[in-house]
Amino acid sequence: MMTGLVNKIIPFSSVDGPGNRTAIFLQGCNFNCIYCHNPETINICGNCGTCITACPSGAITKNNGEVFWDKSKCCNCDSCIKTCNNSSSPKISKMSVDDIINEINNYKPFIQGITVSGGECTLQEDFLFHLFTKIKSLGLTCFIDSNGSKDFKEMPKLLEVCDSVMLDVKAFDNTIHNKYISFDNANVLSNLEFLASIGKLYEVRTVIVPELFNNEETVRKVSEIINKYDSNIRYKLIKFRNLGVRQSLKLHPTPSDEYMNTIKSIAEEGGCKNIIIV
Repeated sequence: MMTGLVNKIIPFSSVDGPGNRTAIFLQGCNFNCIYCHNPETINICGNCGTCITACPSGAITKNNGEVFWDKSKCCNCDSCIKTCNNSSSPKISKMSVDDIINEINNYKPFIQGITVSGGECTLQEDFLFHLFTKIKSLGLTCFIDSNGSKDFKEMPKLLEVCDSVMLDVKAFDNTIHNKYISFDNANVLSNLEFLASIGKLYEVRTVIVPELFNNEETVRKVSEIINKYDSNIRYKLIKFRNLGVRQSLKLHPTPSDEYMNTIKSIAEEGGCKNIIIV
């Protein structure tokens, strides 16, 4: 039976696509963003056991060399995540497609669909395809929240059952992208054009990080590409916030409202008509 590595499921979300949606976060990411707000989703648990002694409720044990998390005992203090040196979490569930369907059936009447995020959910491409196929049979829509690292042109079966994609574009300049994201951005920019050209790009998001990134260049270039295909594709400009980030950026400044409005003006000049600041 095919299973996916699930970090968490949020039954109701209004910020992960249109309408009220269930957001499913899969474990594992091939990016290493300097400003990552959920670094515990990056790596798979290495079973070192450091988190066991950190857990105040005895919810984490080791069985046959593997770390085991007992959800029923967990007090959600996240001490295990805070003590992990591997950008991971022991609180991961192996779930089958039917496991997720059974959970979604509890609140299906109240949602328009699901959005699968991460980590980077397309790293579990086959699992996504089977999940979306079953979700579509329930009359729900399926969205992908992606960092764009994998080429969507090479995932035609998944795209066929995916209604739309929410794409992160972190930095347009590849040197900056490699420096602060630890990954090449060629596929990201290729996906931006491709998904927009086939009408499967719901939203583009850029985190505005002052001082480190060339935010103006990224927003200008991305806006021009959006406008080239559909100026009504939503462009979400996200304020960098230093809550929950790694130690190196704990004191890094949040961009001012004035600066965010300047960035928004650049997007408008590029032709975007649907811009929001969060």
